[in-house]
Amino acid sequence: MVTNKGNTVLYTGVTNDLQRRVFEHRTGSDTDSFAWRYQCWKLVYMEEFNDIREAIAREKQLKNWKREWKDAVIAKENQTWADLSAEWDYSGWYDPNDPPMGFYQQHHKENWGGPVRDAGSTPA
Repeated sequence: MVTNKGNTVLYTGVTNDLQRRVFEHRTGSDTDSFAWRYQCWKLVYMEEFNDIREAIAREKQLKNWKREWKDAVIAKENQTWADLSAEWDYSGWYDPNDPPMGFYQQHHKENWGGPVRDAGSTPA
């Protein structure tokens, strides 16, 4: 599960590559996605499965839970709601001189609908 800076929105999903998926959320690879629209870039909870069918069943179960139940399962494993991906190394994933939209600004410049672009930049 990923959340926004204020922990007010939760996004639950399934992936076969969590590091890649978190990177996609943070860089706006799909700017129409729920995670991008609500700035859900902080990984606060994860479960690992060997069988995709079990993972999808668990995702559906969690999505149907009340918010207080989700909060409790997160707090049980991550009391401070710290970003579990904070120390992940993304070197080699992008050009440091030209980082993807939002990658460095996600914690500095926040705005409804994603990070604020610099005044002189043009959309891709």
